[in-house]
Amino acid sequence: MNEELAITVGAAARAARVRLGLTQADVAERVGIAMEVYSRMERGKVLPSVTTLRRLCQVLRIGADTLLGLEAEARVEAPVEEAPVTTAPGEDPPRLRRLMRALRALDAEQLRAVSQVVHGALGLLRRSSLP
Repeated sequence: MNEELAITVGAAARAARVRLGLTQADVAERVGIAMEVYSRMERGKVLPSVTTLRRLCQVLRIGADTLLGLEAEARVEAPVEEAPVTTAPGEDPPRLRRLMRALRALDAEQLRAVSQVVHGALGLLRRSSLP
């Protein structure tokens, strides 16, 4: 494995992910790989397959030249963290996807308890917004 290339790909992927306001889990889910694999890729420990590289380009909205370090902007590691989070029409925002992942990990009793808390909080919000 070419370590320099792996580090370049990882740094460019991380910068693009941060620019989009996504988590590693968000990107891994959209690309269709395990979060641990994506994390290792960002850290420059593994290179993606060609198929995964193509999906990364699509998900991160970044050109392959940039991801592979063939363009100057890929070498600049200054992610724009203030960039607005953009989602495609009909797609849930990253914060909601993270919440859904956390809820899916709960057993039935835990989910019931969380549901009661949420419904109680929503009731309080509704009452406080009344004139």
